[in-house]
Amino acid sequence: MDKMLTRKMTHRADPAYAGASLERMTEHLTAFLSNAVEGPFRIADQRWFAGGASKIQMGYTLHWNAPGRGASADRMVVRMEPSESVNSTSRAREFQLLKAFEGVVPVPHAFWVDAEAEWFPEPALLYSFCEGVTKPRATASGRLAGIGTNFGPELRQRLAPQFVRMLATIHTFDVGEADMSAFDVPPIGTTESALRQLNRARRIWEEDRGDDFPLAEVAANWLERNLPTLDAVGIVHGDYRSGNFLFDENSLEITAVLDWERGYLGDRHRDLAWTANHAFGHMAEDGKTFLASGLVPLDEFFESYEKLSGLSVDPARLRYYTIFNSYQLVVSALASAYRVVHLGKTHQDILLASAEPVGYLAAEQLRKTLEELL
Repeated sequence: MDKMLTRKMTHRADPAYAGASLERMTEHLTAFLSNAVEGPFRIADQRWFAGGASKIQMGYTLHWNAPGRGASADRMVVRMEPSESVNSTSRAREFQLLKAFEGVVPVPHAFWVDAEAEWFPEPALLYSFCEGVTKPRATASGRLAGIGTNFGPELRQRLAPQFVRMLATIHTFDVGEADMSAFDVPPIGTTESALRQLNRARRIWEEDRGDDFPLAEVAANWLERNLPTLDAVGIVHGDYRSGNFLFDENSLEITAVLDWERGYLGDRHRDLAWTANHAFGHMAEDGKTFLASGLVPLDEFFESYEKLSGLSVDPARLRYYTIFNSYQLVVSALASAYRVVHLGKTHQDILLASAEPVGYLAAEQLRKTLEELL
């Protein structure tokens, strides 16, 4: 993480984002594949993908002799950091997580990674294109990166059990079964895991913020005084919510879990609190029941998770990470998004500017919670 954040700061004085062209991106892709692929190949059907708030994504079709399959035409995606991202994250970690979960939960097949930006302008990941949608085509909700999607009663009845089951599968995955060399392993029985996450968020706040915001300091100090002890090391997805999975509207099956860029080894309660965050859900038709990620009532979410995973949900840790996640949203929306837009460092400046209200909603939730505790 230090490497990625230092890279961000090193590039901060560079010129503003000047736009990317399919021709230039194809040149980088061709150079990379010339080194990675044996034999002839052809790139076709290049196009930009508009989804996502923090990465440049170009789709293409690779015509090549795939190992073990022979002549193939594979639809793929190259996913790359912009000159500065609202989430400065590791493509190496994202690549390893996709490789680890292939065949475990539906994920894109990761082909290659340019972790050190040897071939692309910034670190890049190359993986398979997955079919599906992030929200019902008939809904106007979830316009901002899938946040607040209203799936409707019938669809969520089909999607919710899959959604919870996959999260339980992620958290119970044996980390010893995969290459996790890009990750730090926090010691059980210590507060180191929580402290690392807090220190990361604090560093980003200090490097990206444009103004003082006393509430952020109060929150960070409370979080440091109340660090929870880690009871088990698990893979944390880091952004498990509506908008970050695809589903088929005909079969109503989840076809891919996406956006593993913020994944790390740590406390499962970070994911649980994030999925249940008020910014990502909405009230059910009765106007009283809050739906986590617009899919499942909170009590049902935690109860189902415990049954499927065999892991407990500790209210104290859940409360801690609920506060931490609100703090993280403040950092992302009121510091990073502000800074990236202010400096003109991204292709998604309008989208990131529109995300700022999410930071104020998180700040108000943070204020209310801390007011009860202090």
